[in-house]
Amino acid sequence: MTTSTPRICIVGGGPAGLTCARVLQLQGIEVAVYDGDTAVDSRDPGGTLDLHADTGQIALADAGLTEAFLAQARPEGRAMTRTDHQGTVLARFAPAPGDTAAPEIDRGRLRRLLHDHVRPGTVRWGHRLVRATPLERGAHRLEFANGAVVRADLLIGADGAWSTIRPLVTDAAPEYLGVSFLDVRFDDVDTRHPELAGTIGDGHLFANDNDGRAVILQRNADRVVRGYLAFRAVRDWHVAAGVDLTDRESVRAHLAGTFAHWSPSLRAVIADSDADYVPRSFWALPAPLAWGHVPGVTLIGDAAHLMAPFGGHGANLAMLDGAELALAVGVALARGGSSTPGQSSALDEAVAAHEAEMFARSAGPATGSNEALAQFFATTSPDAPHLPPDHAQEHHDYLARAAARRRERARRAGGGTDV
Repeated sequence: MTTSTPRICIVGGGPAGLTCARVLQLQGIEVAVYDGDTAVDSRDPGGTLDLHADTGQIALADAGLTEAFLAQARPEGRAMTRTDHQGTVLARFAPAPGDTAAPEIDRGRLRRLLHDHVRPGTVRWGHRLVRATPLERGAHRLEFANGAVVRADLLIGADGAWSTIRPLVTDAAPEYLGVSFLDVRFDDVDTRHPELAGTIGDGHLFANDNDGRAVILQRNADRVVRGYLAFRAVRDWHVAAGVDLTDRESVRAHLAGTFAHWSPSLRAVIADSDADYVPRSFWALPAPLAWGHVPGVTLIGDAAHLMAPFGGHGANLAMLDGAELALAVGVALARGGSSTPGQSSALDEAVAAHEAEMFARSAGPATGSNEALAQFFATTSPDAPHLPPDHAQEHHDYLARAAARRRERARRAGGGTDV
């Protein structure tokens, strides 16, 4: 890399940052990724997610990883059962044979897949960003907790919900959505929890009542089921309730009261987690969100459009953000030479154009996901007409939008084929 080539730095080694890095490298563009984790698998990455044909899978194709993904994906994991709080089945969905519109993959496996396909040394682990300071001509000085200091000509914030980069471009901050939850985990479910295994099958179980409580469980790989015991609550609900979150029995006693009116079988699941109950909560950025372009810096993924998880759009859009930004940077550098962003209108214009497309692409899903969460936890009838969604139609729509996106890309490329 010559001294005049822009130094591209990505902060955040999750799906968005790693996808962006992979697609940049496929175009011969140098990039460094900085992440506060000590290794790719140093923390619990969470449960499973579905990658949609029109977003996440497009990004994987850009990264040349479709076959590698399908080798680990679980199309059968999209099966869903919806019940009320007494266990009465309200709806079921099973994907048709060969349906790859939205197969599941564990978050940890996805992160490992992406990490293993960037060049060795691309990700600088153990680099937690503490400060990003604007310099001249769009450059930024990055200071990390370990003492490292780096200059970035193009800074890409892929650093999630609590992004350190976001304040460089907007004052927007995540807002609590009024719903908290406890992570639960069940190991070796087919042997140790056969009733749960039979109920959940290969996919998901959604159960909720009329009072803003829900149990959401998901089959993961390796005979594991993970899930969430969710409820409407103030942020520090455990303080007012006198619950010691570090004591499983204290948590179980509280849950026994909170879910006392649920069926015995579901109450047994609630009290039977094989791991500690990990407290979490739902947050989102204002939607739709946009900002005026700031030279030399941009955001992708949750840093740009954090939303509620209903619909599963967050990770999918994050990966597509990373891929499309990388492609836009590649075209700009090919056209504008090797000048730094502050000197290259081609690169800055490309990043600004990408942001405009990202704003438009994420606005609908973000607004819809946040509204869906509010409806799910405020519904006065467990068989409300807006729930559950028509998953067969949803899968058809993913495939139709994927085809449309590829046609639009081909049109822009002047009749060429999709990446």
